[in-house]
Amino acid sequence: MNTITVGVEEEYLLLDPANGLPVARADEVRAAAGLVPLTDENEVQAELLQAQVEIATPVCTGLHEVGGHLLRLRLALAAAAEDAGCRLAACATAPHRAVAPVPVTEHARYRAMRVQAPQLVDEQLINGMHVHAAVPSPEVGVGVLNRIRVWLPVLGAMSANSPLWDGRDTGFASWRTVIFGRWPVSGPPPRFAGPSDYEHRVGRLLDSGVVRDTGQLYWQARLSQRYPTVEVRCPDVQLRADEAVMLAGIVRGLVATAIDDIGKGVPEPDCPPELLQAANWQAARHGLNGALLDPVGTRLSAGDMVARLLDHIGPALDAAGDTRQVTSLVHRLLQQGTPADRQRQALARGGMAEVTALITAETTSS
Repeated sequence: MNTITVGVEEEYLLLDPANGLPVARADEVRAAAGLVPLTDENEVQAELLQAQVEIATPVCTGLHEVGGHLLRLRLALAAAAEDAGCRLAACATAPHRAVAPVPVTEHARYRAMRVQAPQLVDEQLINGMHVHAAVPSPEVGVGVLNRIRVWLPVLGAMSANSPLWDGRDTGFASWRTVIFGRWPVSGPPPRFAGPSDYEHRVGRLLDSGVVRDTGQLYWQARLSQRYPTVEVRCPDVQLRADEAVMLAGIVRGLVATAIDDIGKGVPEPDCPPELLQAANWQAARHGLNGALLDPVGTRLSAGDMVARLLDHIGPALDAAGDTRQVTSLVHRLLQQGTPADRQRQALARGGMAEVTALITAETTSS
């Protein structure tokens, strides 16, 4: 297997250090981050709401590069946030919100989204992690989508980092997944017959006018319109940078395994859309604290499902030299729990103040 390049995008919240509420200071933070010599302005971007910022790593060959860039960018933004009187938080939902909505970023596309779906935009205080993995062609990319879609629920369960909303526990490990599921095109991607089918169906969605542009194709995995990559979008943003590195390694392993299977003529896994949607909901509800569904609908313990995932991508991890790093981080995850578990523990210890301390302090942890 050839080593596949990867890139990672992460979204963060900006919180008031006094009360933990989201604050609309993204422009200030981005400007301050631009003064940091190591930060390229293209690596720090605006997001939908003015209490959010987004970063994008350069194209990386090794996971050590991914981790180095994530730490560099997180540290730069955290310092910029401090200068702007707020805190950078790597949580996938705002733990609580003010009554007044956070203003939309002044961009024509975002203003149009606010007109289209005002309540959804007001509640879009959610942050994800997107992993781009290179594919040699759109044809291979569609084949990769068809093969990795059945593994997205377990990836979502492992990444769960959004249990809190409006100051209380939602009962879901990934409430972000539920919020995102309310958009017209969202959730696990369907199976496509090939690249022409993909383009035809995307074109029909755009022609309908309900989806304004390809950026609103909120499938949990899709072909990137900007890069020759498959973009996996299901993970919540991670508290720690090394947790993000773990997920990037797993996504790369999934894509490499899919490409290898395409070359060998291995049949695509067959999972009905309703079953995949149920698996996705189950993963968002329980994270790693309950049963998960495998591609044929069998209930397995979370630990067994994670073990099955590692077995599936094992040869790809070996080929990339990622086995030791990824498996050690996965073992730590199974022992310590997901970021959602740690948020709940913080809430039990000291309420929302303790949660705010956690999600801002761990942002720059390795």
